[in-house]
Order: sequence, then C-alpha cells, then structure tokens
Amino acid sequence: MSTEPDEPRRSAVLAVCCLSVFMAGLDTTIVNVALPSIQHALHASLSGLQWTIDAYTLVIACLLMPSGSLADRFGRRRVFQIGLATFSLGSLACSVAPSLGLLIALRGLQAVGGSMLNPVAMSIIANTFTDGAGRARAIGMWGSVAGLSLASGPVLGGLLVSGIGWRSIFWINIPIGMIAIALTRRVVSETHAEHPRRLDPPGELLVVAGLGCLTAGIIEGPRHGWGSAPIVALFAVAGLAAIILVVVESRRREPLIDMRYFRSVPFSGAAVIGVVALATLGGFLFLNTLYLQDVRGYSALRAGLLTIPMAAMVGVLSTVSGRLVASRGPRLSLVLSGGLMALGAVLLTGLSAHTAVWYLIVAYLVYGAGAGLVSAPITNTALSGMPRDQAGVAGAIASTCRQAGAAVGVAATGAIIAGSSAGFVHASHAAWAVVGGCGVTVVLLGVVSTGRWAQASAERSGARLTTDMDPVPAGAR
Repeated sequence: MSTEPDEPRRSAVLAVCCLSVFMAGLDTTIVNVALPSIQHALHASLSGLQWTIDAYTLVIACLLMPSGSLADRFGRRRVFQIGLATFSLGSLACSVAPSLGLLIALRGLQAVGGSMLNPVAMSIIANTFTDGAGRARAIGMWGSVAGLSLASGPVLGGLLVSGIGWRSIFWINIPIGMIAIALTRRVVSETHAEHPRRLDPPGELLVVAGLGCLTAGIIEGPRHGWGSAPIVALFAVAGLAAIILVVVESRRREPLIDMRYFRSVPFSGAAVIGVVALATLGGFLFLNTLYLQDVRGYSALRAGLLTIPMAAMVGVLSTVSGRLVASRGPRLSLVLSGGLMALGAVLLTGLSAHTAVWYLIVAYLVYGAGAGLVSAPITNTALSGMPRDQAGVAGAIASTCRQAGAAVGVAATGAIIAGSSAGFVHASHAAWAVVGGCGVTVVLLGVVSTGRWAQASAERSGARLTTDMDPVPAGAR
C-alpha cells in the first residue's frame, strides 16, 4: 500500500483534477453561446443545434461508467492522461469541422476523452484525501470549480465568438489539456482498485440504447410527430432497454451498474437530483442563448456579458456550498439550491421580446445562486457510505446521471419550442415552467435523501458492499 502523500502534493493533485473538470465543464456550456453562429455558418436546424449539444453529453453519459471501471482496473493516472489527450485532439478536430454532421460526430469523439476526466478525477481525489474532513473539503473545491466552469462558458464563449469566431471556442481546450497532461505526469501517483470490476458489454449496450433512444425520441418528436412509428419505436426501445438493464445487471456478479448502490437512499437521491438539477441547467442555457441572440438580437458578446451575474453567483455559491456541506451536511445546500433554481425559472416564465434587462439580471442572479449550490452536495451525497475502493464506479454513476440530465434538459426544452406554433417567446413559457418544476423536485429529494433514515440506509449499504468485495473467481459472472 502506498504511503499517504504530503499536503503540498495532495494540493497539487487536487489542482490537476480541478483543471480537468474546469476544461470538461467549460466545454459543456461554452458551445451554447456559439449556437446561433454555428446555425448560420453550417445552416443548422433547431434539432441540429440540439444534437450539437447532446452528442457531447450523451456520449459522456454512456461512457462514464466504463471509464470509471477502466481506471480502477488499468490505472487511474493512465486513463486520466488518455482522456486529456483524446479530449484535446477532439477539440482541435471540432474547430476545423466543415459541416454540421461532421461537427456532431467530432463532438462525440471529444466526449470519449471527456468521459475519462470527471469520474477518474473524483476517484483520484477520493484515494488521495482519505480522511473524511479532508475529502469533504477537496470535493467541495472540486465541485466549486465544476460549477464555475459551467457558468464561465457563456461569458468566455461570447468573448471568443464575437472576437474570433465560433471555431475558437474549441481552441481554448488545447493548451489547458497540455498543461494538465504535464502536471499529471509530475504529481499524480498511479493507483488501482484492489478488486476492479470486469467490463460489462451487455450493460454498456443497454445504457447506450436506453439513453440514446430516449434523447433521439425527444429531439426528433416534434419533427416526425409524437405518434409516428419511428418516435414510438424509439421510446419503446428506451423503455425496454431500461427494464432489461435492471434485470441483467441485478444478476451479474460484476455489473456495469451495481444495483446494490441504489439500496442507499442518499445515493439514489443524489442520482435523481443529478438528473433533474442538470436538466434545469441544460435547459436554462439552451433557452437563454436562443432568447438573447435570436429574439433580442444581441451579439454573442453582449449575450455572454449579460450572463455574468449568473456566472458570478455560481462561482461564489459553489465555494459557499462546499464549505456548507463540510460543516452542515448536504441538506441545506440542496433545499436552497432547488428553491432558488425554481424561483429563477418562474421569474422567466413571463418573458417577452422586450422584458427589461434589470429583470433578466435579477432572474439570472437567483437562478445562478441555486445552480452554484447544487454540485458539492450531489457529489458528497453520492459518495456517502460508499467503500473508497469503488469510488470510481460510484462516482461515474453519479456523473452519468448529471450528463444524462443535461442531455434530457436540452432535448425537452428544445422539443417544447419546436412543437409549438406560437413562436419562441410564448413557447418558452412552458419550457421555463418545466425547468422550475425540476427545481421543486430537487427540494423534495434533498429533504428525503438526507434524513436519518436515509443515512442509516447508506451505512447498511456500504457495510454490505464492503463485506461483498471479495476477489471474484476467474470464471464467475
């Protein structure tokens, strides 16, 4: 067993992990502000814009869990470096894409590398900071940077798109990736899980089928008709894949998704909160970008600058949330987060083409405060009671839920807009109401998943997982 790293080295490891999550999080949102420019340059439809966003989030959602397993088996530092290199090369390829179809495909390639970053970084943190208080602070800092990167995307994207062009939003990842690779080689020690899980191709295929068909059905539903044979078939395949996944994974000795994790109420709560919370953020950024640039006629720079209040609140409240979780636990942060996100969305349900800018800023401040509070408690709750040796897998499941939520948020809000004949402004009212409903759901789940009963279930689940983690015979399935 390796010796405990000293404090300066632990801080350096945390810095590298934060650098990677900043890069990955930034790319999740920076593309949004460039959508109108991409639409004009590559002649994209609304569904094409949705796929530009969701090709990235969907591929990440599908590959996060196997990436976590690969890191636990073959080495976390090795997989982390491969992810950084693939992400950087994918970004370079996206910046020269000549058509929308190729851009969407290359976003998927970029996401292959992105899938190796966040869950593996979380696993590296969990295995570097082994004491409870230190791990809570580290996860809080990691979550703060993740929240800041998500909020910084529209601002930085506006500057780049207005000053250089939409292709420049991908260039920024390349130097960050190179720096992160160099630092990883210097400060991150190689670690493996004592009993890593086997790969699970059937489980992976079922996840791809379920998430892919669900998202495709939502995005393409308005264009083909919700009752059309292709859309009905997509939803049917998604539902069938989900049912088969539960049955198959429950019977496997080493499943891709260990259903025993969901016996922990905090873990299950964090998974669902991750879906609905990130659905609000994905929907918010997608709707707001199109509103500011297509309806209000603002430039990418002005639209990005107008979101600075939201970005500032996310950055400040992300830091506050990490400290709040470390001192008070996750409940307060979750309840405040959901309530503020819901209120911010409700304030936007009455938007018109001439809504006062001061009113928009107030709504952005309120929503940004809620979005900033949510990352740290989700991560902390997901890992509550989980054995440290399986942190990569547990963290990957939680991250998958976030990415799936972001994809569904873009798909659902875009579908509401595309399916309405009343114009963007009126159609967006219903979309904002859905975003607000997701915020209310975060509040309810935050209360349920953080009580004494929930914590007791996490302790029982963790004890069972620790007891069951014996070496698996070579032929066991």
